[in-house]
Amino acid sequence: MIRRHATTLRLALMGADLLSAIALFMVLSVLRAGGEDWRRIWLRVDLEPPWVVAVGYGLAWVLVLWLRGLYRVQARWSLRREAFDIASGVAVLAVVTLAALFIARLTDVSRLFLLILFPAQAALTLLSRAFLRRLFAYVRSRGHNARFVLVVGTDPAAQDLADRMEGHVDLGLRVIGHLAASGAPGTGVKRPVLGTIEEIEEILHSRVVDEVAICLPVQSWDIIENIARLCEDEGKIVRIPVPTLAGGYVEEFDGLSILSLAYGPDRAVGLALKRVLDLTVSVAALVVLSPLLAAISAWILVRDGRPILFKQVRVGLHGRPFTLLKFRTMVPDAEQRLTELQALNEVNGRAFKLTHDPRVTRTGRVLRASSLDELPQLWNVLLGEMSLVGPRPPLPHEVAAYDIWHRRRLSMKPGITGLWQVKARREQEFDRWVEIDLDYIDRWSLWLDLQIMLRTIPVMLAQQGR
Repeated sequence: MIRRHATTLRLALMGADLLSAIALFMVLSVLRAGGEDWRRIWLRVDLEPPWVVAVGYGLAWVLVLWLRGLYRVQARWSLRREAFDIASGVAVLAVVTLAALFIARLTDVSRLFLLILFPAQAALTLLSRAFLRRLFAYVRSRGHNARFVLVVGTDPAAQDLADRMEGHVDLGLRVIGHLAASGAPGTGVKRPVLGTIEEIEEILHSRVVDEVAICLPVQSWDIIENIARLCEDEGKIVRIPVPTLAGGYVEEFDGLSILSLAYGPDRAVGLALKRVLDLTVSVAALVVLSPLLAAISAWILVRDGRPILFKQVRVGLHGRPFTLLKFRTMVPDAEQRLTELQALNEVNGRAFKLTHDPRVTRTGRVLRASSLDELPQLWNVLLGEMSLVGPRPPLPHEVAAYDIWHRRRLSMKPGITGLWQVKARREQEFDRWVEIDLDYIDRWSLWLDLQIMLRTIPVMLAQQGR
């Protein structure tokens, strides 16, 4: 199994195992005590806080499951095998618990309590884990958090890998199609053949592709290397079913050894925490700032009329299009008047900026100077289309004109703020913007995100937006 796609499930299993163990211990303790102080079931002395034993039991249970390998990523999962592993884990926990009670001389612990606790723990753990796996499979099958894979190759090995990927719906891997090798017929393939290997650059630019799986014979190693270099430039993750290659790491997927070359952000746990931070802050900000959002909306409505919000299609992670939201700061026909202003563009490259843009309204100048026009993008963050911190979300026609190396900035979700906004907001060279974005991607961490968010505040207060 590819480990980055299993991290969320593994964390969910650990959390469910811990919480279910604590809850079961406390419920059975209270029921067994019959209204008495349930701490007396375990200890002869009072213990404060009373739930500390339950938490200790829960942590011990998670540790036992960890040692039994029940948090190890596996492609071939079966209910029978998991039931056996949980039962053996319960046996280990029971032996350790009884030994600890004997050493601590706590011989008056309720035998009936223990007799109920361990079988109930096995049953509850098995049921909660089965439910979580079904839930993840259902969510992934509905297309949520899907990762789109392009398979290079059309031979039986390539088709087998594609079948295995989509056979595990809980991973959320979607094979969009195959690329045929030069001279290969590309017939008899279950999925669409999108073109030939020579057309891979065009396919990567015209389709949403998160990962590229290269299934070519060893004799085509020069082609494999060229494809890997192209994917490196564009920030794609490459999967190759071969045993070893310097610079990559080998993972197991359904009995196959897969070489993974992670050229985009591949820190699954960190990125999951980044999403948690995005959700937490965006929800809190939308609630706390709702009076301000309402006031700005009313101000725009009274001063400039409708529409209040400006909506524009932008390009997100690996080419995913989305509708960006901002408070309207320009006249309604601003998009139609863009062509006549292109000659005044202050940015040298694939972007447009104009300090004294005649299309900006008086209200818009105030909102832009304070960056308050960006606040509706919190909704884009909540939907998962953007992040709080990331590269600037580009327009489709800008992306169409990108050089190859520019496209790697699409390997990270676009952000409301970013490193270039706080480091080089007045920079007029587009290539310099991209260099700063790529530096952010290469050095990314949650700590860096927090630093950028803190540095954004004085920029807003100084009214350096434009």
